[in-house]
Amino acid sequence: MNPPPIPPVCTGGEASHLLSRRECLNRFALGLGGVALAGLLNPAARAEGVKVAGVLGRTHLAPRAKRIIYLFQSGGPSQLDLYDPKPLLNQRHGEQLPDSVRGSQRLTGMSAHQSSIPIAGSPFAFTRHGQSGHAFSEVLPHLGKVADELCVIRSMHTESINHGPGVTFMQTGSQIPGRPSFGAWLDYGLGAENENLPSFVVLLTKDKLMSHLWGSGFLPARHQGVRFRSGGDPVLYLGNPAGVSAENRRLALDRLRELHEHQFAGTADAEISTRISNYEMAFRLQSSVPEVTDLKDEPAHVVDSYGPEARTPGSYAYNCLLARRLAERGVRFIQLYHQDWDHHGGLPGALRRETQQTDQASAALVADLKARGMLDDTLVVWGGEFGRTNYCQGIMTAGNFGRDHHPRCFSIWMAGGGVKRGIVHGETDEYGYNVVRDPVHIHDLHATILHLFGIDHEQLTYRFQGRRYRLTDVHGHVVKAILA
Repeated sequence: MNPPPIPPVCTGGEASHLLSRRECLNRFALGLGGVALAGLLNPAARAEGVKVAGVLGRTHLAPRAKRIIYLFQSGGPSQLDLYDPKPLLNQRHGEQLPDSVRGSQRLTGMSAHQSSIPIAGSPFAFTRHGQSGHAFSEVLPHLGKVADELCVIRSMHTESINHGPGVTFMQTGSQIPGRPSFGAWLDYGLGAENENLPSFVVLLTKDKLMSHLWGSGFLPARHQGVRFRSGGDPVLYLGNPAGVSAENRRLALDRLRELHEHQFAGTADAEISTRISNYEMAFRLQSSVPEVTDLKDEPAHVVDSYGPEARTPGSYAYNCLLARRLAERGVRFIQLYHQDWDHHGGLPGALRRETQQTDQASAALVADLKARGMLDDTLVVWGGEFGRTNYCQGIMTAGNFGRDHHPRCFSIWMAGGGVKRGIVHGETDEYGYNVVRDPVHIHDLHATILHLFGIDHEQLTYRFQGRRYRLTDVHGHVVKAILA
């Protein structure tokens, strides 16, 4: 005998008998039950949170950061030659890495069949900077000038040992493509501050990365990142065709909106709403994008501080300056991608070339934000998907060597946005091979960044295919030791 039908209840798009008790409280009586529950469970956090336009409605706690500029260095920068000096490696340069250090870690296919695994000391000198005494490589002279603003984490670690899964993990919280990117999660939770610009913008130095890294995954498509290109049109197909005025475009969009709304009335598909909002955003971008990408109003000394390539669209220096301009105008998540840190060979020369492109601009961005009073609520993150080995990949010569991928430990730095200034967090062993103090996993990093935005990473979820997903999956702990 079939059970009696369940009477319809106005609960949104889901059947009422499938809702949890918490969901029922949030759906019924205009959500007043959910408000009461939140106050009972955590009244202090409720009082400190701020209103936002995203799905959260209000942050879980008082945010320290309003925006983030993520300077992602794809390829795996060598921490041993940049931020984590190891004198023992220079003392034992050319000797075999002891088995007791490597343990049972698997090697990549690029070095697993080497007959020897010689230790490779850094060819670069390290000096200490500022009152913090941060030790930076000689190839980072500009970063040393803002050393006291930086929080260097030397104890990052991951499971990924290859670039595809590694970059995807850092950007989406999963090694498998298809999950929403970090920026998409943040837009979903907090919404936009400026209706005339996307809240999630992507800038590439070189055109080599796949778009799933800034995609929305199973979140509505409106949360995906918008890539600004380096050509004449930063956003493709944004301009009106010849003979089409702005007034005609507005009339056409109004009629198109009416058709979409008619379709939505019959088929409540979220993608229809996304299409409407995307058309409207594109119309507004026609005036806002040319303004933000035109550097004519930037003082010459500011542009020059970012380096000689700051006036070249698509360069890392230009993108850093553009990131600051976007942040000023309310863009919440600005994602920069810079490639070519994958130095399996020729590391001494290749590392110098990369730091010549990135060091001055990265430091200038931090200094520029501070000078404008923006660093306190703007989080800057610099780092890659994993680190490099302490041994040489391939043949080692007197002035040349390379390093393989190393997931067990690597370094990143953060500045502003509620993190402590001038500190080093975490420690690796004397060989620079394993973390020995205060490990920070990728999930921990994500949880901490969300915390700085006032979000409890366990409560920002999205239901998809029968389960609730979040950026940190079922992992992650806030690294409280680095919070200011």
